[in-house]
Amino acid sequence: MFKNLLKTIGLVAEPPTVPPEDRPAHSARPLPIDVTDADFSSVILQSGKLAIVDFWADWCEPCHVISAWVGFLATEFQGQVLVAALDVDENPDTPNQYNIMGLPTLLFLRNGAEVDRVVGVTNYQELKQKVEHWLVVTDASIRS
Repeated sequence: MFKNLLKTIGLVAEPPTVPPEDRPAHSARPLPIDVTDADFSSVILQSGKLAIVDFWADWCEPCHVISAWVGFLATEFQGQVLVAALDVDENPDTPNQYNIMGLPTLLFLRNGAEVDRVVGVTNYQELKQKVEHWLVVTDASIRS
């Protein structure tokens, strides 16, 4: 979804004209990974990290705002959290399983269990605080 947003606002760069072997090495900005009904369990639920999943649809304007924030989270918390996006129109089973009733919805999952949820548009600072909170909360304190 993040790639679609970049196309929509015209931030997609022209293909490079320098051959790959002559290009300077640089680290690419991490993007949310696209997940589907088929790989949701293996990618998200079996991840050992806090996972943030953006449930979105292309026709949903507020989803485009949240997808930008999700991209910023992927960059800021690179290596600490798994950030993913799931298109609900192409993958209806997972949203049904998690009772996704409104878009955009962000699910925060740890060890396969939902620990938090954000429905609708919110500001980046609030999302960042949620991520920071769930990074320090231990699994033992979740169960108590």
